Amino acid sequence: MAMTRRTRAYVGLGANVGDAAATLAAAIHALAALPGVRLDGVSRLYVTEPVGVVDQPEFRNAVVALDLPSGPDAATGATALLIALKSLERAFGRQARGRWGPRELDLDLLLYGAARLTVDRPQATRSVEAAEDPTRALLLEVPHPEAHERLFVLAPLADLAPRLVPPGWGERVETARRRRAAIDGPNAVRPIARWDGRSGSWRSEGA
Repeated sequence: MAMTRRTRAYVGLGANVGDAAATLAAAIHALAALPGVRLDGVSRLYVTEPVGVVDQPEFRNAVVALDLPSGPDAATGATALLIALKSLERAFGRQARGRWGPRELDLDLLLYGAARLTVDRPQATRSVEAAEDPTRALLLEVPHPEAHERLFVLAPLADLAPRLVPPGWGERVETARRRRAAIDGPNAVRPIARWDGRSGSWRSEGA
């Protein structure tokens, strides 16, 4: 019997509406419950300063590593995962507030194995903001095109895969994190909690 091929994917999580830490914890459980998915790692929980629109609450951000069936090809597998991510955003009450605005839950597909993809996005993979601006996010790009310059992605991703060199980056995740941290400053991203796998919840860094 042939073994089903598996892929390691990294998903970024963010929220700043309501109890954002609790939302991310619930989202992690929801991701782990997706069919065929195994939760392989959870970064620390970070407090991050808003980017773009600064007049809003600080965000809570994290990254998870998922082990999941590869599908017939990388494009099909990545698209299927993105459909699941956008469905979860809507289930968690994601509202359209424009680019960089507050988020009930944001789920970004950061990396999908060693794939480097640029493919058309089906309607089901588009964010709720696409209804306001249909020209936005018409392509699925993997690695995520902005992850390389986002400290709120690089810091938690470095918790899980510091030595990884994503396709097209030309540097390790930890190297990118340090480079971006030198630009953004020490207070832009701050770890506040670790994931307790036994309880399935966040535990304060000092606990």
